[in-house]
This record gives sequence, C-alpha cells and structure tokens, in this order.
Amino acid sequence: MTLMAERPVISDTKPRSDFDELLDLLDELRVPDGYKAEIIKGSIVVSPWSKGYYTRVMKLVCNQLEQYLPEGHIIERAPHLFVFPGLERAYGPDIHAAHEQTYETNSSHLDGEGLSFVAELTSHSTRVADLTDKVDVYAKAGVAVYLVLDMQKEQAIVYGSPSPRGYEVRFTKPFGEKIDIPDPFG
Repeated sequence: MTLMAERPVISDTKPRSDFDELLDLLDELRVPDGYKAEIIKGSIVVSPWSKGYYTRVMKLVCNQLEQYLPEGHIIERAPHLFVFPGLERAYGPDIHAAHEQTYETNSSHLDGEGLSFVAELTSHSTRVADLTDKVDVYAKAGVAVYLVLDMQKEQAIVYGSPSPRGYEVRFTKPFGEKIDIPDPFG
C-alpha cells in the first residue's frame, strides 16, 4: 500500500500560508477597469477606485504634505498594493508615503511596514474597513500617521503615535478647518 500526503511537501521548505495563496489569487484576478482589489480580514475585496473629484482632494493632500516629508520619503497617489504578511492584509491606499527604498522593488507587493503615512478617502463601499480594520493594521505595522478623509461625514480623522495596541492619538476636524499632522510630518 502507498500512502500519499494530500499535498506533497518538500523537506526543508516552509508550507505556503492561506495568505500567500490569497496574494497569488489577487495577482491572477482580472479586476474590471475602475476597481481595485485588496485583502481584508482573510478575503479578497473588490471595490471601485475613487470618484473623479477625489483626485483634486488627493492632489491637495500630497502638495501640502510634500514639504514636510521626512528625508528620503516620497508621497504617491499611484495604485500600489502594500502587504502586511504578519497581519494577513494587503491594501491599496489612496495616498501613501514611504522611504524611497520601499518602492525600489520589481515586486507588485510592497512592504507595508515601510509606510510612514497613509490617507484614505472613504466611499460607501470602503468606509467601514477604512475606519476599523485599516486603523488597527496600520497602527500595528507602525505607520506613523493615518489620515481618513470621511467623505460621507465631511470630516478628517488623524491617527498618530502607533503602538501594538493601536494608535495613541486620534482627533477629528470638520472639512475646511486646519488640521495638524503629527510627527514625523509636524
């Protein structure tokens, strides 16, 4: 009698995780134009890209923060997938800043722990994840500042001072009021 494992295993290799398999599926997924795919809470979630008028808002945020970026950091609106393997998440933030070395890769999966700033503009389909799951993941990954522009409530929420327990600083301002961005952006 011959016994065979359900999946062949080669010695001295690490078995693939469900997260790795989700990343492979995400890479193979044909997402319709105008949509992006992320991994949120163990599932691939497809949501529409930002509305056209969000472009002006994203450009304003980038322009205002660019002069305050830490040395060697760049801020982008380009669609990139940032991966958080230990937390089994992969997000495509609307705006992201990281040290330039974070972007120096041939991979389409960028290191989420390289991020120093993330901003999300909420939509009806992404709002819950932007205000819950992403807050927790970005804090645990050490993202210094997470800015949520809540387009439905017309308010900005800033999270800062990340720790393994979450963000230690959180404040909210209505759109149109001046908002301070914590260090390292000051």
